[in-house]
Amino acid sequence: MRSIAVPFAALLALVAPSSLSAQTEAWPSGTVKFIVPFAAGASPDIIARIVGEKLQQRTGKPFIIENRPGASGNTGTDVVARAPGDGMTIGISLFGPMGMNTVLMKSMPYDPFKDIAPVTMLTSQPSVLAVSNELGVNTVGELIALLKKNPGKYNYASIGRGSLSHLAMELIAAKSGTEVVHVVFGGSPQAAQAVMQNDVQMTVLPAVSVVPLASDGKMKILAVTEPKRSKFLPNVPTFAEAGIDGVEASAWNALIAPPSTPPAILDEIYKQTAAAINEPDVIAKLAAQMIEVRTSTPKEMAQFVRDEMTRWGVVVKAAKIEPQ
Repeated sequence: MRSIAVPFAALLALVAPSSLSAQTEAWPSGTVKFIVPFAAGASPDIIARIVGEKLQQRTGKPFIIENRPGASGNTGTDVVARAPGDGMTIGISLFGPMGMNTVLMKSMPYDPFKDIAPVTMLTSQPSVLAVSNELGVNTVGELIALLKKNPGKYNYASIGRGSLSHLAMELIAAKSGTEVVHVVFGGSPQAAQAVMQNDVQMTVLPAVSVVPLASDGKMKILAVTEPKRSKFLPNVPTFAEAGIDGVEASAWNALIAPPSTPPAILDEIYKQTAAAINEPDVIAKLAAQMIEVRTSTPKEMAQFVRDEMTRWGVVVKAAKIEPQ
């Protein structure tokens, strides 16, 4: 039998494409910067640290949390938007910087629908409507009746203009045909303190910020802003149960990457992250913060964000919240 000599260079040419593809899809190839657009201790920071630790265990590569707060989350999200698309920079982002800030701000340093690559949804966190004990109400129905009798008399606390706590309360007011006055506070602790002191009479905040206070009898929780009862708060009714449909306001977090990241790397980031966050110990750590795991495909995430923009854009317009 006659043998055929094949040049070594030709052999390299044959194997190089598959070898290169394997290298491209391997993630990560080194240290990963995990950008958090809020300060240490905030919910996105807690989630990023728990997920980053698990990704580090799974991949054997370092994941460095880098907090870049500012401009309602825009500063850190812009860091991700401008980073090289080599898979070495990822970020956590959420409601404001992923879309609503485009409605609430006159200018943005990036376009969340063009300059950000969606990877996967990560989590959702229930919010609750809490009221001052001095208000003397025990149900949503009693609260609405009181507000209708006294339009504009009572105040509510939010953690910032255009925040979920702001828009959720405006949604409740619109759906119930009531009028309440908005007062801004620096964060959840300050807003909760104001309700306890009856400086304001109500607030919508993440459940984890309110439940310990309500358990101590310092305020009352009337409803959860979820489509169905939260597994963390099985005894707290939804607004639909109270006769007010369409009040849904979950605080969600998602994973993002630079827009130039190759599809193969994005797919690997998605697979690794979805596997990491769904491990039992990660689920348990997040559940301790009343945070529920909620993963999705990149396509599903992109559609969800657009749907959120549409839904909350209606609330912003109805509440006459002008961009600043």
